[in-house]
Amino acid sequence: MFAVRGRSVPRPQTNYIHIYRTSFNSHKTMIKHLTEIVEAARRKGRKRLAVAYGQDAHTISAVYDAYNEGLVEPTLYGDKKVIEQVCAEEGIDVNAFRIIDEKSDVKCVALAVAAVVSGDADVLMKGLVSTDKYMRGILNKDAGLFPPKGTLSHVAIMEMPEYHKLLLISDVAVIPLPDFKQKTILIGYLTKTANLLGIETPKIACIAPSEQVLPSVPSSTEGAILAKMGDRGQLGNAIIDGPLSLDVALYKEAAEQKKVKGSSVAGDPDCLLFPNIESANVFFKSVSHFGHGELAAMVMGTTVPCVLTSRGDSTLTKKYSIALACLAAR
Repeated sequence: MFAVRGRSVPRPQTNYIHIYRTSFNSHKTMIKHLTEIVEAARRKGRKRLAVAYGQDAHTISAVYDAYNEGLVEPTLYGDKKVIEQVCAEEGIDVNAFRIIDEKSDVKCVALAVAAVVSGDADVLMKGLVSTDKYMRGILNKDAGLFPPKGTLSHVAIMEMPEYHKLLLISDVAVIPLPDFKQKTILIGYLTKTANLLGIETPKIACIAPSEQVLPSVPSSTEGAILAKMGDRGQLGNAIIDGPLSLDVALYKEAAEQKKVKGSSVAGDPDCLLFPNIESANVFFKSVSHFGHGELAAMVMGTTVPCVLTSRGDSTLTKKYSIALACLAAR
């Protein structure tokens, strides 16, 4: 994945998750499965989806499924002949899409970004274009999609057969080695996304190699400081504990065996904050490929929801990610 840090652009940030959070939480319904994200997004009505270089079978199939589910009114930016050919091969009704004929992947990104910035679309999605080109389009200071002094990040929601609820993780895709300030921002993103799922006070585990505070390990000491800041309400409405090793975070038995006491997070986290992109990405892909998990994901920190999935992700993963972004959209 392409790694970036924040830049400044001349447009204020819109907290689209906060806008939706108030009305959603009033129903006091907690989402426990990815299929429920689809249901919740459907209830909001169709959102206009701009797909940058949307001409591969996985992306088109996912967007078509989202269209049939009542989630989106899709516009595909890409080579019209290729799109028509893929639709014919996959048995997809090409008339479900508005197609903007453009053969250049970079120009497709620019056009799709311009559509969401101008208000002609509600959600941006990556198609066949590489992640680095997609992210450059988002970060383009003249485009207006990335707010001044912002921090771009990524949150994934995972559903795993061996875990008792949805699990949010960050950051698997954008920031290679988040510094302390960025970690406080990532906690905010995790909290807001959890709120979107109806989790009013999420439990967040700061992952480190050990549950012991080790002064020589930055993820350990920073996890301890973040936990104390959480205790004092400095990081919003969340319960934060750290440092916690991955086994202690996820399994009560491991916490008990290692004599971790007084933690309401150990064994029951809603969110995992990883210390770097390597550890987060390995966990993310291990769950996806070996753990038979399914997921939804989106970029955080932009002025509108942006779907960022891998070109190798399944059609179902992409549909769930579209639904998540639609749920977050105004």
